[in-house]
Amino acid sequence: MNENQTSINFNPDHIPDILPILPIVDTNLFPKMVLPLVIMQKEAIELIDQAMAGNRILGLLLSKRSDISSKHSQGELYTVGTVAIILKMAKMEENKAQLLIQGLSRFRVKEYIDGKPYIEARIEVLESTNISTGEKETLALMSNIVDQYEKIVNLSPGLPAEIGAMVRSIQEPDILADMVASTINAPVVEKQAVIEMIDVKERLKKVTRLVNDQLEILEMGSKIQSQVKEDMDKRQREYYLRQQLKAIREELGETDDESVEVSEYRKKIESEGLPEAAAKEAEREIKRLSRMHPSSSEYVVASTYLDWLTSLPWNKKSKDQLDIKAARRVLDQDHYGLEKPKKRVLEYLAVRKLKNDSKGPILCFSGPPGTGKTSLGKSIARALGRKFVRIALGGIRDEAEIRGHRRTYVGALPGRIIQEIRRAGQNNPVFMLDEIDKVSSSYHGDPSSALLEVLDPEQNYSFTDHYLDVPFDLTDVMFLTTANVLHTIPAPLRDRMEVIELSGYTEEEKLKIATKYLIPRQREANGLKTDQIKISTGAIKEVISGYTRESGLRNLEREIGSICRGVASKIAEEEIEKITISKKDLHGYLGPIRNMPENGTNISVPGVVVGLAWTPVGGDILFVEATAMKGSKGLILTGQLGDVMKESARTAMSYIMAHADSFNIEPGFFADHEIHIHVPAGAIPKDGPSAGVTMLSALTSLATGKVVKKRLAMTGEITLRGDVLPVGGIKEKVIAASRAGIKHIILPKWNEKDMEEIPANIKDSMDFVFAAKMDDVIANAMDLKVQS
Repeated sequence: MNENQTSINFNPDHIPDILPILPIVDTNLFPKMVLPLVIMQKEAIELIDQAMAGNRILGLLLSKRSDISSKHSQGELYTVGTVAIILKMAKMEENKAQLLIQGLSRFRVKEYIDGKPYIEARIEVLESTNISTGEKETLALMSNIVDQYEKIVNLSPGLPAEIGAMVRSIQEPDILADMVASTINAPVVEKQAVIEMIDVKERLKKVTRLVNDQLEILEMGSKIQSQVKEDMDKRQREYYLRQQLKAIREELGETDDESVEVSEYRKKIESEGLPEAAAKEAEREIKRLSRMHPSSSEYVVASTYLDWLTSLPWNKKSKDQLDIKAARRVLDQDHYGLEKPKKRVLEYLAVRKLKNDSKGPILCFSGPPGTGKTSLGKSIARALGRKFVRIALGGIRDEAEIRGHRRTYVGALPGRIIQEIRRAGQNNPVFMLDEIDKVSSSYHGDPSSALLEVLDPEQNYSFTDHYLDVPFDLTDVMFLTTANVLHTIPAPLRDRMEVIELSGYTEEEKLKIATKYLIPRQREANGLKTDQIKISTGAIKEVISGYTRESGLRNLEREIGSICRGVASKIAEEEIEKITISKKDLHGYLGPIRNMPENGTNISVPGVVVGLAWTPVGGDILFVEATAMKGSKGLILTGQLGDVMKESARTAMSYIMAHADSFNIEPGFFADHEIHIHVPAGAIPKDGPSAGVTMLSALTSLATGKVVKKRLAMTGEITLRGDVLPVGGIKEKVIAASRAGIKHIILPKWNEKDMEEIPANIKDSMDFVFAAKMDDVIANAMDLKVQS
């Protein structure tokens, strides 16, 4: 910032005859007064630079227009203005400067001079006339101005009190008039008229009129403010009078609208039979409500709270249908398979039939997407004859979503548990908490911690929502939760739930579900009649194996929907009347086949083994590939492997190097080769403790040159001693292997107990080998005799 300043000690006789003229808008400068200005026009900046290079003197003329967007012409300026000197100048940036200027005297323009980019004029200095400091009229005018001005200062918060004392100390009438005129809130045109007045006595009279006008405006504003305050006091007084009137009406037995509302709340409390704690809180709120004015914001808060309190189903419940056979029929009608959850629900009904006050179970359906977890909850509600309510917990990160907001917050509401209970109208619905594994936390709190009370039968009899602030009994509610994975659920919360795993469907189960449920549903959704479309069993099997690869049913239903839409389009265009879809017709509706699993598992080169993996969306197969290159000793791992899989690979490498003689591996093979293990696909991250057996088999196959059996897959973890350790997800992995056309599976010996969960048709279609040692795995995978 460039800054220049000077001190003022100037002789008016030294004012030049020719001055640069600076137009100003919406402000005035009086002689002896100081004014800050901001200059932003290029011509004005050049004028200031010329003035600063000389005597710093310039003339200020008020413009008759208020905008500064364009250059002012000579005809737009008043002819009388103020000669000023620049006390201080600071350039902020290009074409912008700040000035502090002081008025010296009045002047009149005699003529304008052309030739400069800015306005320049020949001037004459105007001296004040009729200055009679001792004349009585002048003294009276000055005294009146000072008295009125002090009143203005008292009524104006923006004017400091010291300025009144300063004005009273001024003895010169011309300076007094200019000082007062410059500080009062008057239009710039009126102030310009004061500047143009040379006669001091006339100037005093003009300023007197301006001061009186300003004082009248301020006094009127003060009066309005007083009236507003009086109105507020009046409303307060009316409130107390209304309270007294209300008491009188109660004595006379009369009622008004407010008392009617209060009595309605009391009737609801009596009819609903609220528990003692809730009734006590409701009575306290009613007493508060009766003392409030309806226009009060607190009145709305109290009445909203009472609405919630009286509309909850404290004692309303549906009667359970305890016919076990009828419930079994309902569950079988809606879902094929899913024997475990059906059995658990029927057990609950049986216990309920024998013991009325038994607590509801808290079940967690865990499994891949599309396996029927949510729809199973609806069927359970239908079987029990209860209302079904559901909330999605995915992405919830605020504890208030579960427990509600405290009433101190604006717009507070109960949590979603209480909201859905009220919406159900019963205190024993089937309540599904969907996607409980996707609850997150933030600085607003941890919703999973709030769910601990909701899902604990020993605690939820007195669940206290922050908004209601009274306990609500949730013991009759049958809570169901769903999850894709369990490891993301906090351990204390998982401990409160009875987990029922829903693994993927087999091809046979999918065929029956498609025939019984999916095809009729899609046929109806697309406006087709039963006789207009039929899909052969072979076509359905081809869709299942060739166009979808999933544990659930969502993609299968989408593909059936695509077929139905294609048929509907042809019928609407009158190309056909009805059709039976066979395998050869699928290409026209669904395009080329997408999955050819059987060819992919026919391995014909050494170093490649099929492994079995568990994922959040069900089981899957994965290939482990190993190759050797001439080079220094080392191990390369690719395929975005996690830490656990990397450790499995290093363990397998160490084991086979230590037991190379047992596997008839050439001496020096590992010393002369660099080993590369890759797990496709490289773009997908992989990890887990079940790939050790597969990696060791791939390394053995590579080093011995033996190819593993066709259509063989395996899973299990290993130790440096060669033990095969058990793994999880056996059912999902076996189903995935069946889906991929695998015929031989090697499993850890300890997982033999899990075969009870495998569907019988899959067990009959596969050969299973249970290995306790890696020697057993190698011997069965590639017919290699291991030397002891």
